[in-house]
Amino acid sequence: MSNIENKVVILTGASSGIGEATAKELSAKGAKLVLAARREDRLQGLQEELQAKGGKAIYKVTDVTSHSEMEELAQYAHAEFGQIDVIINNAGIMPLSLLNNRKVDEWDKMIDVNIKGVLYGISAVLPYMRERKQGHVINISSVAGHAIAPGSSVYSSTKFAVRAITEGLRMEESTNSNIRATIISPGAVTTELTESITDQDVKSGIEDVYKGAISADSIARTICFAIEQPEDVAVNEIIVRPTTQEW
Repeated sequence: MSNIENKVVILTGASSGIGEATAKELSAKGAKLVLAARREDRLQGLQEELQAKGGKAIYKVTDVTSHSEMEELAQYAHAEFGQIDVIINNAGIMPLSLLNNRKVDEWDKMIDVNIKGVLYGISAVLPYMRERKQGHVINISSVAGHAIAPGSSVYSSTKFAVRAITEGLRMEESTNSNIRATIISPGAVTTELTESITDQDVKSGIEDVYKGAISADSIARTICFAIEQPEDVAVNEIIVRPTTQEW
């Protein structure tokens, strides 16, 4: 039996990219999935695809920037499946820009999605995990959380923050509540992330980086690796890049 089988997993950003690939990988290994994103048509299509293959999946349209909606997501997962074993805080945006182009609205959105969304996800599931004294929080960061490049100042700041939050969570909960914390930092991956870049000073350069992007399946397998370890083993941090990526 896989250590993933029958685990109840909340997955944000499930409608595309890493989230969609992870949902398929986890479902194939027997997880019970609670899919969350804003695009209901994609969530419904993914649910139907997983169920057609014998998987167990439900979904709830959720905006991760809303604390109340994230609380409702956790309540829904617990009501439907009776427990929450894993949350994967995967939702994120990457509208890279140079600071002097002053794309303040985009900065605010990154802070809301990439930082607050992770915090709201943690807040929503901790009571359930602490009550059972077990659980696993997986936060998706980026290589931009380890290195900064022109145009990535704000995005990198949000991903550095995710690393700090994850490490703080690990220190606070691993001993007291046996809750595992994992941060996974992808390099260039084939996703929709680059589509949100409106700064033309940055866009052409990042497109060159993404020419060698690896598939989202690569990150999905990494997430599964972290989850399927025995309960006394915590994989705390993984960086996954294309072999040819320098940055």
